[in-house]
Formats: sequence, C-alpha cells, structure tokens
Amino acid sequence: MPEGGVAAITVQATTIQESNKHMSNERPWLDHYPQGVPAEIDLNAYASVAAVLEESFQRFRDRPAFANFGRQLSYGQIDQLSRQFAGYLTGVLKLGKGDRVAIMMPNVLQYPIALFGALRAGLVVVNTNPMYTARELKHQLEDSGAKAIVVLDNFAATLQQVVGDTEVRHIVTTGIGDLLGFPKGALVNFVLKHVKKMVPAYQLPHAVRFRDALAQGSAHELPAVSLNHDDIAFLQYTGGTTGVAKGAMLSHGNMVANMLQAGAWIGTNMREGSEVIITALPLYHIFSLTANGLTFMRLGGLNWLITNPRDMPGFVKELKVSGFTALTGVNTLFNGLLNTPGFAELDFSRLHLTLGGGMAVQRAVAERWKKVTGCPLVEAYGLTETSPAACINPLDLRDYNGSIGLPVPSTDVEIWSEDNQPLPVGEVGELMVKGPQVMKGYWNRPDETAKVLGADGWLHTGDIAKMDANGYFYIVDRKKDMILVSGFNVYPNEVEDTVMQHPGVSEVAAVGMPDEHSGEVVKLFVVRKDPNLTEEALKQFCRDNLTGYKRPKYIEFRDALPKSNVGKILRRELRDENKASH
Repeated sequence: MPEGGVAAITVQATTIQESNKHMSNERPWLDHYPQGVPAEIDLNAYASVAAVLEESFQRFRDRPAFANFGRQLSYGQIDQLSRQFAGYLTGVLKLGKGDRVAIMMPNVLQYPIALFGALRAGLVVVNTNPMYTARELKHQLEDSGAKAIVVLDNFAATLQQVVGDTEVRHIVTTGIGDLLGFPKGALVNFVLKHVKKMVPAYQLPHAVRFRDALAQGSAHELPAVSLNHDDIAFLQYTGGTTGVAKGAMLSHGNMVANMLQAGAWIGTNMREGSEVIITALPLYHIFSLTANGLTFMRLGGLNWLITNPRDMPGFVKELKVSGFTALTGVNTLFNGLLNTPGFAELDFSRLHLTLGGGMAVQRAVAERWKKVTGCPLVEAYGLTETSPAACINPLDLRDYNGSIGLPVPSTDVEIWSEDNQPLPVGEVGELMVKGPQVMKGYWNRPDETAKVLGADGWLHTGDIAKMDANGYFYIVDRKKDMILVSGFNVYPNEVEDTVMQHPGVSEVAAVGMPDEHSGEVVKLFVVRKDPNLTEEALKQFCRDNLTGYKRPKYIEFRDALPKSNVGKILRRELRDENKASH
C-alpha cells in the first residue's frame, strides 16, 4: 500500500469503485470488491523488493520489526545487520548480482537478516526446507547452482552429507540462540545441543559462524546494485504439476506486485506501524514469505516469529504476550490452536485479520474460529508460481462461504475447458491465472515451463474450479493426484520414484487419504518383489529418504495394482476404493 496507512490509498474510494465498474463486464468480481480496493495496482511504485525494504527501514526505523524467543529487533537494527550480511556476501565472499544463496533455517532472527542481506546485494535467494533429507537437499542445491548457504546447526549434518557434490563453496552456520543475547542465547544453544540432543554432530571445517560473518561484513559498504522488475529475487522450489522439484523463478516484479496486491486488499483494515503479525508458518514457505515477511514489513508491522508451532502449548504462551493483531496459517494450525487448552481464554480484542491459505479451510474450523475469537477466518488461494496470492475473500466476510474468494487487483482468473477455451459462469474446468505476480518460469526447465505457462501469460494451475455470477471462485477438485499434507504439496511421482529404489519393491502407488489432523496423509499400495519386506522396513526407508510430510502413514501390500489398458497405474481407482472401504 502507498505511504500513509489507511489514508494511503491515494485515489478516493468513490473514484476507485467507479473505475472498477467500467471493467466489471469482463471481471464480475470488481462489483464485489471491498470498499477502497482498486481494480489495478501501480506496478511502478517500487523497482524491486530491495526498494520496499529501504523505504521501510527509513520510515519505521525505531519500530520493532521481528521478535523471537523474547528478543526484538527494530527496523533500524535489521537495516544495519542485513547491511553487514550483504557486505559479507559481496565484499568477503565476492558474490555478484544473480548468484544464488540458499537459506536453510526455520523462523529465527537470522532468517530476515540473511534474506534481506542477500536481496539488497542483488543475489537470488533459494529458500530451502530445513527438514529436507540429504537426497532432497542435494537436488535443490545442484539444480539451483547455489554458491553459498546459511544453515542452522540442527540441520548442518544433512548438509555435510551432500555439500561436496554441489557448487556450494561458502557455508555460514548458526545456532537458534545466536542472536538472543547473553546469557539467554548461550543457554538456549546449550540446552538444544546437550539436553534435548537436537543438534546432531557435524563437520564443516571451513564454515563461518553467522556472527563472525556479520563482523567481517561490517568492514564493507552495502554494494550499489541496480535492480528492476525482471531480475530474479527467489528460486522457490515446488513440484509444479509433476514430481521432481523445480525452481519457480519469482522476479522482483512478481514479488513487488503481490506485496502491492495484498497490501491493497488488506490496507483498509490495517493500522500502519502498529500491527503484530504472528508468523508461525515458516518463512521459507511462499505464503508466509510474502504475506508476513514482506507485506507486513511494508506496513511497518512486527513479525512475531514462532520457531516451532508444533509445540502448541508453547505457541499459546507466545500468543498471550504478543498483543497480536493478525495471524496467517493453514487449516491444521487453526484447528490445532482451537484444540489447545488456554487458547480460548486469550485476549482477542486486537485481532482483526486471520488469513488461511496453503490448503482448504474447513467449514467446521472456520465457524469454530469465528465463535472463539470473534474474527472471521478468511480463505485465500495461491500458488508458488503466483508469488503466491491470486484470490482472497473480502476481510469483512461475515460467515464461511466455501469460496477461495475474488481475484486480487491487476489479476485475471478464468475457467478453461480441456481444449483451452474460456467457460461460462457456473461451468467446471481448470482454474487459469494471469497477472504481474505470475512467475517468469521454472529455472533451467523451458519444457516444464511450456506445460503450464503460455506465451499469452496464462498460467495453468491444474486445479479444477468454477466461478459464480458474482466473481467468486470455488475449488471443485485439486490437481488430479496431488496430496496436500498440512499445506505442503506431496507429488505421488516423487514418493513413488523414491520407494521404487527399495530393492524389495516391485510396484507402488501413492495416494492421499483424508486425515483429521493434516487434511490428508500419504498411503502406499505396494507390490512386493521381496516377499519378506515388512511395513516397518519400508517406513524406515521412507524416513531415510523423504521429508516428514511426504512419508507414508499407511502401507498396504497387494498382489497387483489396477492399471489402464496402456499399463498406467490407476491411482484414482485406488483412492476411490479406499474411500469406499472407510
């Protein structure tokens, strides 16, 4: 949102509504936009993400920017520390514009410092899930060509296994407590390593500690880097519509567009410089990265970082002292909070935005959330490939409506038939998105890019949906075989390819099973090559080779799997059969 908070939308609300009406024949949703939300954003407001950061550092210098484990850093402190980190990357490591830097950390104070330092230096950030197995990490580092990585001690042992096979030449390590001050930080690191045994031993002899990198970087000026909308800001890895992880190239223009789109949507509901956004989803996830880490930075908000949201009692204690005004999450997070003792007794008087994305928000959860907190749980829809927001429900939504909302400003959404023709209102087809937030393509994969992104700019989401007469969109079905576990995409191809590497497996099919806790879980149907192969042995193999959310919860051994006349395993048949038996 432009300068000036609630009054910041420089065009008068009446003018906005009038201009919206001119376009509403093709975009019926414009007639139902919340008051004050424009049909279009001004893409030229910022040249880059770095320009947004510079503005925030100046405007909100003395305000708190990030909080974690009781320590707060102001916008001015984040400015200084990220400058130092940028100085280290460019002045000491001699990395140049466009070089890739991987960040492998959960939500800790080091994350925004490394993130903003890399972006201000003109580098490309490769967000890396800390829970990756060695196989998954190796693929991402090899594919991205990352030259440096910042990694939390807890996950450095995984990096040690594969770093020699990658182009990574510079490693920065850090502990959760490193920026929490003395003696608290030292105590946190000691307990994690020696009491809770959460830091496996590792050897990375040439690694530099994060604080040492900051000290070295302080001797170097922030480089003068010219950035524009076409420059890549992030390689954000996703399965897309097939199994192997691909790097979605999200440009500075893509990210600026989505910040402006989200900012315009929530702007009239926000108090600039006084918001406290709870950041429980990891910042390496595109939803949290854009919605929390960047959009609220632009509004001068305080990002309250939750390092381990799975510790629900601890999470509720954090909420109690935070003075939170906004919260984003996935359905399972909201459900988990509602079922945690003490949550219903919190003070919700300041809470005025709850945004759900990453997976479908369930009606029962949304209705209970509103009843307990008094704040509606507003569903949004997006993809890694759209930076991510494409549709959001109005914030003044009274009740759950089952919709993913209305397209955000400067965005076109259509429903297409199988032969790529737009369908009329109410017809079911593929959800298509076009707008300035749509990625440039997949990194070094023009063939995969061509499958989903046309020359005309329309992105195939692979999601099956319909639109009503008011321009609200509804997801009818998801990508045919994708499994959605707690907001994370699990692609059967990847799981099956991994499981097939076990010498005792002849055939395998992976499907999603409904699950109260995580929405869906993975179930494997396996034909054994080795008759002595046990369920536990196969689960152990999966633990060694797949991130937690991709691992099967159920395994069923069979003599044969259903196949089409060309020999393709029919996952849908297995899924339907499985549902019928439960």
